[in-house]
Amino acid sequence: MKSTFLRARRPEQKQQRREAILAAARELALRDGVRNVTLGGVAVAVGLAKSNVVRYFDTREEIFLVLAAEELRAWGEELGGRLRAAAGADEVIDAVAESLADRPLLCDLAGHWSTSLEHNVSIEAAREFKTTTRTVVAELAARCAAAYPGLAESEGVELIGGVLGFAAVLYPSVNPPPALAALYAQEPELAMYHDKPFAAQLRRVVQVLAAGLIATRDAGRER
Repeated sequence: MKSTFLRARRPEQKQQRREAILAAARELALRDGVRNVTLGGVAVAVGLAKSNVVRYFDTREEIFLVLAAEELRAWGEELGGRLRAAAGADEVIDAVAESLADRPLLCDLAGHWSTSLEHNVSIEAAREFKTTTRTVVAELAARCAAAYPGLAESEGVELIGGVLGFAAVLYPSVNPPPALAALYAQEPELAMYHDKPFAAQLRRVVQVLAAGLIATRDAGRER
């Protein structure tokens, strides 16, 4: 596809170009899944040559790592607001599970950032992502601890990190590729996770993690 863009010269034009690339990558990932989006596909969608895209992002992985940081910040803002209004364990559990289930792109990205997205990026891109992750997790951990009776802030960090990890594993299971979806339709007994609502599975994970963190800490004190 021939580029429809003039060369970006001013800082605001360059920022607009970056945002257009990110928006195209986001749309493709939501439609096709992160693993199926190529740098060339993003270039076509945004109307640029691939060589022009790499003027703004060194690699495909860097594009998606930037998107992952954006998704984490947006989730942090949304969940933080819900946790400020939460009263008691059940409301915390519901807030964490439902807010994460409502962000399929974040769940999809979480399944890729450790295995691929962090492996082909600059130090600067990695630093930005890790700093964002640390900040968001710390803020949400503090909110969880304030609203969940008996949960320490350090355990809130483990809770948020743990549920993100489980979401990364569960998301592809409940959104299987075509061959597996056809198999599950033929043999439903093989669909261990596919037939269960994603939010309900996440809720169970949050519930078990939170209770387990408190119980194991208390058990350690008794020894």
